[in-house]
Amino acid sequence: MSECINIYCDESCHLEHDEQKAMVLGGVWCLRDKVKEISRRLREIKTRHGLSKEFEVKWTKVSPSKLPFYRDWIDYFFDDDDIHFRALIIPDKGRLEHEKYQQTHDDWYYKMYFDMLKVIIDPYNMYHIFLDYKDTQGKHKVAKLHDVLSNAQYDFSRSIIQRIQLIRSHEVELLPLADLLIGAVSYVNRGLETSEAKTALVKRIQQRSRYKLTVSTLLREHKFNLFRWHAS
Repeated sequence: MSECINIYCDESCHLEHDEQKAMVLGGVWCLRDKVKEISRRLREIKTRHGLSKEFEVKWTKVSPSKLPFYRDWIDYFFDDDDIHFRALIIPDKGRLEHEKYQQTHDDWYYKMYFDMLKVIIDPYNMYHIFLDYKDTQGKHKVAKLHDVLSNAQYDFSRSIIQRIQLIRSHEVELLPLADLLIGAVSYVNRGLETSEAKTALVKRIQQRSRYKLTVSTLLREHKFNLFRWHAS
């Protein structure tokens, strides 16, 4: 029986000239029927730590005073078997040779998004994909990504990837969760240790996942899946 799965995607340091070496694309996914329950549980953790249910969870906002809260969010992710994560790591954007391969940075970006998502997508299921609303270019990104993914899956009727849309991060708690996990993976792969709180959160993720966060996992890793991409 086919199932409907929601995927919440985000990215870190994806721009071509942002002076950041590493880039990460990633997504959190679960059955659509589980979204409300998971969001409720994540909001309950906010309340337990004396935070508003509308408190904005972001990797950039991780601080020593909020570390216990962020640690509980991470632990909830690992304790709940219904939530999964995958990230694609590009360790060095400086090695990209777009002219050689007759592509723009945007062309390559969509290829990377496909590489990140292709392990998640099963042609026997249905998918709704959600991206964080960031700027006015979002609608173009959604349309292009839908074309790339559907064509790659021969899903011309769009019966597999049924919907790709923009949402704001406060609308569903799984999008901020994706931001948090992607931020941690990006932090490690950029070799940063500028924040004790962020470093502690990274160590928690490494402990719970049993991965360094800098190398690929096995392809069939289902909970915390990483792929480290290298330019040819």
